[in-house]
Amino acid sequence: MKGNMRRGERPELMWGLGLTEAQKEQIENAVGPGFFLRNFPEGKLPWNKELNQAERPSATWIPMKVWKQISDNRKDEYKRLEETQRILIQDEQDEPVEMEQVLEQGFLTVVTSPLTRRKVQDAVFRAKEVTSMYSDIYRMTEEIMLERELLARKTDQLLFLNRILTVCTESLDPAIILANAKENLNMLLPVYEMHAVFWHHHEATGFTDVEMFLDRKADAKQENEWVETLMDCAERMGGGAIGGFQMTHIDPLNRPAMGTAERHGRVVTMPLSAGNAHFGSLVLTVDSEVRMGKDEVETFKAAASHLGLALRNALTFKEVKLRADHDALTRIYNRHTFDDRLVYELKRRQRYGHELSLLMVDLDHFKGVNDTYGHKAGDMVLKEMGTILRKALRSTDLAARYGGEEFVVLLPHTTEKDAHMLAERIRSRVEATVFSSEGVQFSVTASIGVASIESGCLSRDEDLLLKADKALYEAKNNGRNMVVVSKIHETVQQARQ
Repeated sequence: MKGNMRRGERPELMWGLGLTEAQKEQIENAVGPGFFLRNFPEGKLPWNKELNQAERPSATWIPMKVWKQISDNRKDEYKRLEETQRILIQDEQDEPVEMEQVLEQGFLTVVTSPLTRRKVQDAVFRAKEVTSMYSDIYRMTEEIMLERELLARKTDQLLFLNRILTVCTESLDPAIILANAKENLNMLLPVYEMHAVFWHHHEATGFTDVEMFLDRKADAKQENEWVETLMDCAERMGGGAIGGFQMTHIDPLNRPAMGTAERHGRVVTMPLSAGNAHFGSLVLTVDSEVRMGKDEVETFKAAASHLGLALRNALTFKEVKLRADHDALTRIYNRHTFDDRLVYELKRRQRYGHELSLLMVDLDHFKGVNDTYGHKAGDMVLKEMGTILRKALRSTDLAARYGGEEFVVLLPHTTEKDAHMLAERIRSRVEATVFSSEGVQFSVTASIGVASIESGCLSRDEDLLLKADKALYEAKNNGRNMVVVSKIHETVQQARQ
């Protein structure tokens, strides 16, 4: 029988459970050399060892009398061989059995003795047909499940991108956009830290201005490492040496370190571009154990593209707003912004009754600086004045260039005494600052008028400005480089060196 098989072919396995020699021979003669029938004697029916083998029989021939003697537990195990079709053999002396009972017992069909070639071949054909049908159904089911899985993944990716688009349009603050983006990127893969760096190259000077957003406050060493990484990224991709930089913390709280050393993560750099030019980069620390599929990588790139566009818009809006609200030279607020804020603070004071103070600052003999050292030196003095005011104030205070060399400082929730102390600090810092122009050093001084309003005292913004202006005028008339408080008209003059 095996001699007729071609080299490399393997006969299909069938089992016989307690077949007589005659039954075994009849089946073998009917199916030919393409099948191998392994017959188990009644006392040695297949159990754990045989049932756990990788190769399973395509069909099992079982005489009815043998089946009746098998325990229910063993019958259940045989029924679990789903890829095996069971064929019941009914002898002449066996009681007649209905086809419904045969099917209920999990048999494909019943064959009556004697086992003729036609009967056996018909049963085998039906077994192969049913197995093929089950195989087709199983394959189709697998394909459907795969399609459903792919569809579910596509749906999840679309939901993810939709979520990214939503959070990107919820704010025009780069820090808020980045914080929300980090939270949503964690839906795709674990992101431990996400920093960002943006740059603007000035062709005229050859220098690049850099703005960095750090994930959070950290210890000095770790923060310095990230700053160096971001600066290096900006220098390589920004096209020029760094001229200056600003740094903002996305999460201002100082949280426990989550660096690459602790997390064993890997750093991923994702350039952000507009058109054909890079304007920034995201630098992420992600889980080194996670591997993304091709579709997930594409989704991540699409998210980065949307995020880049949103950040570009936010940075443009920030720059436009900065130009609209700030003085171009000193980089503090302009008069228009001050006027709006003054009206707002007066309304708040009238409602809540808190103190409100105002400083009016004027640089002494500023025209002489321009005439003696040139307008470039004058601009340098004005810029430094803006820096002094920014460093001296709280986040709730507002400093603005009022016009020319004149500045105003609005101080909500500030008493006259505290305003006077602040004015003295500002005056002293201006006096102590040394400027240099073409190798010549010089200094300037400032006169400051202080005005405050108390609960129920004033109702018009002109009154507060008028009081501060009168105090400034008195400081100028009394010799300059001093602070005058409007209410008590006390002159505090520092000895000039």
